[in-house]
Amino acid sequence: MTRPTFTWNKSSATHFHTDAVLQAAWDQLNCQRGSLPFLDASAISAALSNFGNGREIVLTGYLREQIVAIFILSKIGRLQWATFQPSQLPLGAWVGAAQVDLYDLVHSLMRGPLGFCLAVSVTQIDPLYTPRSITEPHSDARQSSDYRIDDYISTASIDIKGSFEEYWAARGKNLRQNLRKQRNKLTADGVVATMNKLTDAAAMAQVLARYGALESAGWKADRGTAIHPNNAQGRFYLSLFELAGKRGEALVYEYLLNDRTVAINLGLLRAGQLIVLKTAYDESIKTLSPAFLLREEELQAFFGEGHVQRIEYYGKVMDWHTKLTQETRTLYHLTVYRWAWLQAWLTRRQAKAKIAQATAVQTSVSEPAVNSTPVATELH
Repeated sequence: MTRPTFTWNKSSATHFHTDAVLQAAWDQLNCQRGSLPFLDASAISAALSNFGNGREIVLTGYLREQIVAIFILSKIGRLQWATFQPSQLPLGAWVGAAQVDLYDLVHSLMRGPLGFCLAVSVTQIDPLYTPRSITEPHSDARQSSDYRIDDYISTASIDIKGSFEEYWAARGKNLRQNLRKQRNKLTADGVVATMNKLTDAAAMAQVLARYGALESAGWKADRGTAIHPNNAQGRFYLSLFELAGKRGEALVYEYLLNDRTVAINLGLLRAGQLIVLKTAYDESIKTLSPAFLLREEELQAFFGEGHVQRIEYYGKVMDWHTKLTQETRTLYHLTVYRWAWLQAWLTRRQAKAKIAQATAVQTSVSEPAVNSTPVATELH
């Protein structure tokens, strides 16, 4: 099988936010693989501005003079590259035409514009838009196994079909009873529960400030990862949601008890698909589940109004996800190596490291703790 011949243009990512032509090409390609709002050029620009180190590069791929792919890459060590991947982006920063093969693109990058390197990784790939089948071996050209695919996380989704009553009846009995008891208690205590929907760009700054206040009062404050207007997270999400609001794609739900904000979901809505990016709730409330109370009311609205046909969570499946849905899929990473033997050697090295770690854990059960350092599989 003959691989397509791509040509590449390499530039600094510091110019991405000012290159209107490049951004337009990026958005056109994004439309071919899901049209995900957090992968819009404006979102990527905001991520680079707030989380980049200034050394990221943009690789624009051409096939027969047409732009068919764009990657934003960061260097790892001296001889590896990977897609730009701040934690705020659910998927790696690349876009590609629907008909091109991701393996072929990365193989071409490896042998072309990056100079001498040993590995290129595309991180957090969604099989819904880039199925594993296009990167699994299916020709003699790939029997050399110069690549590997690694699972990342399982993520959950909900298809909004039928009626809310049918959907809710299929949920667990304990969930339904617990939430009913919580609502009855709120009524008995004279507490007024309200859900507000916010979509306007002008409302985003204030609701993000309230969201940050919820995070800052919880466990994220200890880690320094809470949203704040003056930190990189706050600036990124404000830019993302204000621009989404101007496009009519911001969808934020806020849950209040007696006018006190107790839970907020931050989402982006496009073409009937809601992507829930972040959730925060008041962790000081121990007798209620504010986040679940909010989710129940949201779902009632989605089934009743029809503007949301699918919900994507794009986070690691947690216990609460499984109470709402059984629909999951696994995101993955693709790494292409310069040589097949290098991939095989690293795979063996990683397997030995896992065995050593497992042995150390077993030993620590019966012996005093012993310092152990996992064997890294990165290339240096």
